[in-house]
Amino acid sequence: MRAMLIVNPHATSTTARRRDLLAHALAAEVDLSVEHTADRGHAAELAAKAAQTGAALVVVHGGDGTVNEVVNGIMAGAADDGARPMLAVVPGGSTNVFARAIGVDPDPTAATEQVLDALATGRPPVTASLGMADDRYFTFNAGLGLDAEVVAAVEEDRAAGATVTNALHVRKTVRRFLASDRRRPRLTVEIPGRPPVTGAHLLFVSNVDPWTYWEGRPIRTNPGTSARRGLGVFALRSLGVPTVVRVVGQLVGPGSGRPDARGPHGRAVVRDDDVPLVRAVSDRPIGLQVDGDYLGLRPGATFRGVPDALRVLGPQIAASGGGAGAGRPR
Repeated sequence: MRAMLIVNPHATSTTARRRDLLAHALAAEVDLSVEHTADRGHAAELAAKAAQTGAALVVVHGGDGTVNEVVNGIMAGAADDGARPMLAVVPGGSTNVFARAIGVDPDPTAATEQVLDALATGRPPVTASLGMADDRYFTFNAGLGLDAEVVAAVEEDRAAGATVTNALHVRKTVRRFLASDRRRPRLTVEIPGRPPVTGAHLLFVSNVDPWTYWEGRPIRTNPGTSARRGLGVFALRSLGVPTVVRVVGQLVGPGSGRPDARGPHGRAVVRDDDVPLVRAVSDRPIGLQVDGDYLGLRPGATFRGVPDALRVLGPQIAASGGGAGAGRPR
């Protein structure tokens, strides 16, 4: 089997020793080429090249942004017959949302063992869904409004040399919230077959559950979301302090991290856990992020689910049906 290992050497939890061990272990099982990313967009180019040249497997060692690029490269580089290489993820970032949602162990060494075990035993891959925000695939979430503004602010600090931490995200979220126009909502959210939702301040769209993690704790905006169903939609029609405090409490309070949690609710909350398509239109330019990557200001966006889009190798939880973002073995 021909495979490509794509490594982001600047990801939060990667080390030269760990990268070498991973490459050595994989090379014992497959015909491996190793590529290191040099800058933004490079991982997508490498993954597209792997797909176009007939690689059967692409292993990515990096954070959520690198995984997103690799997935977009795989989807763009599909062969003429539509065949795509399998994906395997060895987490290397600080959060690793998609990897954890499909059952990949957050520890890179244990995740490597999952991949090696799948190769050695011939365990079939599982299929996972993807989302699309206009023309960009996303693996776990996308958003318009506040979260995109926070992502943009964090990216600016990262570019200036700051270390990305949960504390940094909290500071940026508070600052962006205080600076936001909480009296004038921007968005109209349209789901086919349902009345439009007017007066929304922000929109989150999820492809898997959880939406993200906080210090290892799952944050669930849409607990009913999985690759066996449609996208999860979460919007807020108020950014008043009482509403925000109540919703944040529902997201991080006792019991909120359980898979059977009710999830955020209330008069200002708009939520649906099974949506194939959602469109959002803004009355003025609004920020868009996908998988923690800021894409700039947009007049809105169209989000759609892409079921059974990707074959993922390695996670035993996903193979047994327990992974939140997993599909079926195939």
